[in-house]
Amino acid sequence: MNTKRLLIVCMACLSTTAWAIEPGPSSAPQKGTEQWLQMQIRGVFASPKLQTASATERDLAMQRWLNSFNYPIPEFYDQETAGKMTIGD
Repeated sequence: MNTKRLLIVCMACLSTTAWAIEPGPSSAPQKGTEQWLQMQIRGVFASPKLQTASATERDLAMQRWLNSFNYPIPEFYDQETAGKMTIGD
């Protein structure tokens, strides 16, 4: 019986308008981004040429990915070794 009540409460909470996101983009840049994503989903600008990789290319890509695990991730990064950022150039 408790499971049924919990399910009803969860469904009621999820159906409220407080959780709803207003439809449509909130800005012009977001609208453009959403349009590009929709075109990508539909394959509007997909290449007519099938993109393939040879067995050697796939093996080399997999080896690069596996080699990336050979380097430990430091707990902290040394801030002094980073490049400098200049503003206004």
